[in-house]
Amino acid sequence: MSEPLVLAQLIAQAQNQGADLATLRGLVEQAGELAAQRALARLGLDDPQAGHDMGELRELLAAWRDARSTLWRAFLSWAGRVAAAVLLAGVAIKVGFVDIPK
Repeated sequence: MSEPLVLAQLIAQAQNQGADLATLRGLVEQAGELAAQRALARLGLDDPQAGHDMGELRELLAAWRDARSTLWRAFLSWAGRVAAAVLLAGVAIKVGFVDIPK
């Protein structure tokens, strides 16, 4: 059974037993916030600097992605120039512009 379905059934059961819907929704919201705080604490992200740290990590990741794409572009550019030079050298030899001793 899925978690949202179980939660909906528990809310319906509690409402049938006398709890009003607003109280139940508040209870679920508080439980959700507590679970989120626990998850952040387990990840070490429950301190006041966590937002700043996450921002720095995002910047670092963006810089890494930029560097990686720049490296690939440089490599492809270099490979294209080498291929063009080899092609031009082959054409020059074929036309007889450059004589290669045998």
